[in-house]
Amino acid sequence: MSGTLVLVRHGQSKWNLENLFTGWRDPDLTPLGIQEAETGGQALADTGIKFDIAFTSALKRAQDTLKIVLSKVGQPNLETIRDQALNERDYGDLSGLNKDDARARWGEEQVHIWRRSYDVPPPGGESLRDTGARVWPYYMTEILPRVLRGETVLVAAHGNSLRALVMVLDRLSKEEILSLNLATGVPMVYKLNADSTVSSKEILGDMSGAH
Repeated sequence: MSGTLVLVRHGQSKWNLENLFTGWRDPDLTPLGIQEAETGGQALADTGIKFDIAFTSALKRAQDTLKIVLSKVGQPNLETIRDQALNERDYGDLSGLNKDDARARWGEEQVHIWRRSYDVPPPGGESLRDTGARVWPYYMTEILPRVLRGETVLVAAHGNSLRALVMVLDRLSKEEILSLNLATGVPMVYKLNADSTVSSKEILGDMSGAH
């Protein structure tokens, strides 16, 4: 018996729009972000999928995206578990800064390394590897067992916490994961085998706008 795991990155947030490092800060969705969540939710509704449980982070933009998606699929009261293990990568001292201002302060190359390296964290923050170090155990203990029992599970989270999950699911190297970008509001539907490997993956939307 195998189950289904659906991953959705939250819609555009106000700080995404303003080009700010967000991390664990908690801005709202923009009108476009709400629309992206509605589009993703409708794409799921069109498949007829029904979920057994949902997981999201401790941050409002992911929680609000999840609410919109669940409303679209007709399950507004679905059991939902929130945990900061699924939070966005913590950008530490960069949080709240405009990305252009950060480049002016630390230099283009250094900021690029912090943003795109696998294991070099910004000051006071997390690298992608650090993010994975909290996402992966949570996935293994809380999410994966439900999928392997045949449940259909929805996870609404963030660009980097979801990249950590996709790295495991798609068996990507640390070099490959660095070039992977996930579009906001576009569901990724994974069917898993009994041994936790992926039997199929479907993307319900356009990934070309990923960032």
